[in-house]
Amino acid sequence: MTEHTRAGPPPSVTPEEALQPWFGYVERALPPVLLVVATAIALIPEEHPPADPAGTLALATLAGAWVLLTDTVPPAWWRTTRWRAPVSFAGLVVFATVLMLRDPLFLVFLIAGFFVALRLRPLPVVFAALAVCSTLIHTIPQGGPVRALTEEPFLWLTIVAVQTLAIGGGAVLSDKIAEQNEARRKAVAELESALEENAGLHGQLLVQAREAGVLAERQRLSREIHDTLAQGFTGIITQLEAAAQARHDPAELDRHLAQATALARENLTDARRSVRALGPEVLDTAELPDALADVARRWSTMSGVPAEFTTTGTARPLHPEIEATLLRVTQEALANVAKHAQASRVGLTLSYMEDQVTLDVRDDGVGFGPEVPARTEHGGFGLAGMRHRVRRLAGTLHVESEPGAGTAVSASVPAISAGEPA
Repeated sequence: MTEHTRAGPPPSVTPEEALQPWFGYVERALPPVLLVVATAIALIPEEHPPADPAGTLALATLAGAWVLLTDTVPPAWWRTTRWRAPVSFAGLVVFATVLMLRDPLFLVFLIAGFFVALRLRPLPVVFAALAVCSTLIHTIPQGGPVRALTEEPFLWLTIVAVQTLAIGGGAVLSDKIAEQNEARRKAVAELESALEENAGLHGQLLVQAREAGVLAERQRLSREIHDTLAQGFTGIITQLEAAAQARHDPAELDRHLAQATALARENLTDARRSVRALGPEVLDTAELPDALADVARRWSTMSGVPAEFTTTGTARPLHPEIEATLLRVTQEALANVAKHAQASRVGLTLSYMEDQVTLDVRDDGVGFGPEVPARTEHGGFGLAGMRHRVRRLAGTLHVESEPGAGTAVSASVPAISAGEPA
């Protein structure tokens, strides 16, 4: 038997995960872009021409080379060093400070320092770097940090603290959300893996159930042929041999021939019953609900007991082993009702659920107590046989009964679809 494995769906990628690489590219391209913008603004003369534009341009060029080589497009050996972010941040702040002392408009370039600072670790270093950037941006246009903090310390310290806590707190919150999203993603991936593994186990159970069912059917048919057909043929031969010896006695001859004929008819009946037991041919031409409804209708006609069949849920084709088991359980349960229950009414319900399908057979007959063993009969299965059929498909069979209160048989099996490999 060849076992087919079904490939699972490709791992899902959230929009945040798809955009994450682009965020990294934009973050590293931001410092040189802001430097170009700040340089263009500072060197374009408006009312007051810039002082020493050549020196400013040379310094801006050095700053651009620094951010490109240490952060945006660094050499391969520099990308993996742990000093990349701290060194890049320190150089950026130094160049931005010098440029702001020449022209305050270069605070646009210093804004990039906030983004580089957020990549530093641990968190105290991040908040310290943010505070440095915030202090320089707000105090250099006011004459420098010393002068600004000396003249209005409360104002500038409050501004720096609020801005630092706002940016740092937002970064911390963003990291926590990212961690939660990653944890959820892993949980979903583990759940999908568990569901796929569970589906695989169901398939293996069906393989084992089919093999066990084939073996059980062979053993049952072997016993039945031995106990019925073989013994019947032996009896027929015996009667025919006795008839041959009594051919001079017409009365004795007729008696042996009559007995042989009766045995032949009984054997024919047993043979037909055994053939019918080989497989539920009714499922070849009808869906399971229709097949069970037909079984209930024919049983009601033969037994004279009203039988009502109901289907709940969305009916769908199930694996042949599942449908055959439910059909056999229905036949055996109805046979038990006809022979033992003395019921005046029977109800059958087939319930389709997401991961299992359940068959309930209820009667209002005499019932039985817990001390009464499951009945078995010649060629039949009884409650023990039904329980064996259901259990070999990883299902369960529950029987509830008490004297005078009827009996309820409930069989639940996995709802394995017809298209799933077994």
